Amino acid sequence: MDISVVIPLLNEEESLKELHDWIVSVMLPNQFSYEILFIDDGSTDKSWQIITELAEINPNVKGIKFLKNFGKSQALHAGFAKAEGDVVITMDADLQDNPEEIPELFKMIKADKYDLVSGWKKKRYDSYFSKNLPSKLFNWAARRTSGVILNDFNCGLKAYSNIVVKHIDVYGEMHRYIPVLAKNAGFTSIGEKVVQHQARKYGHTKFGMNRFINGFLDLITIWFISHFGKRPMHLFGALGVIMFFIGFCFATYLGIDKLFLNPTGRLITERPQFYIALTTMIIGSQLFIAGFLGELVLRTNRKQQRYFIKENLNLS
Repeated sequence: MDISVVIPLLNEEESLKELHDWIVSVMLPNQFSYEILFIDDGSTDKSWQIITELAEINPNVKGIKFLKNFGKSQALHAGFAKAEGDVVITMDADLQDNPEEIPELFKMIKADKYDLVSGWKKKRYDSYFSKNLPSKLFNWAARRTSGVILNDFNCGLKAYSNIVVKHIDVYGEMHRYIPVLAKNAGFTSIGEKVVQHQARKYGHTKFGMNRFINGFLDLITIWFISHFGKRPMHLFGALGVIMFFIGFCFATYLGIDKLFLNPTGRLITERPQFYIALTTMIIGSQLFIAGFLGELVLRTNRKQQRYFIKENLNLS
């Protein structure tokens, strides 16, 4: 199979048939073998009924329905697990992504040998202050933190080689950072293509302002995992040693001052430096132990660690 189109959705009954017909109108002239995977993320409207009707008409249509709303990341994860195409295309169900971009995205994966191609909505039809401006700040922070140079991390229109989607784990709200997850898994051939963005035709957006807060928190998580996920002692151990050293210096100062410089002065426990020394030494010890335990967990699980091999050449 050439292409799997994975479409996560939530309450998009108005746009599904139109989107399906648009995708089919692109696939047939290009003679692609394809499947369309609709992932119903707990819709409460007639979305699943429409998906069922489309599947009866078109055998290339498949659907997965969640019992409740689990989020876009979980929907993509389920779609990736079922995708059979050599190239996997993801797009949103609100008709803001243009299916006519599919042939060029397919070519970039198959002919140009990209592992992943991310769409870039260079010209957007969203509100500047509620979406465009926060998106620019978010993408800037993601570039600086991850080292992946993309202009639009959160574009729903992306293309992947099948091996990529089978070897990354999309969880929580990490769908925004799939290019970073792919890079961390060893897939470094990441490209970008300017794609046409269209104004929403039906309904309203399903994401509130909290997506920006969650996005930046997830960015911190990704940064930590990519830098220290395999060596937690380098972070927690270093911080622990620094904190313990600061506390030890304060304790040494207090001891010298009480024994030699001012033996008749205040009791050590009456001085604020004592509590600073005590607190920093305790925190330092806890951080060091956290790093040590993290290393033990990694070493215990190392035998079960999987390494993903992109190509295997057997030579006799």
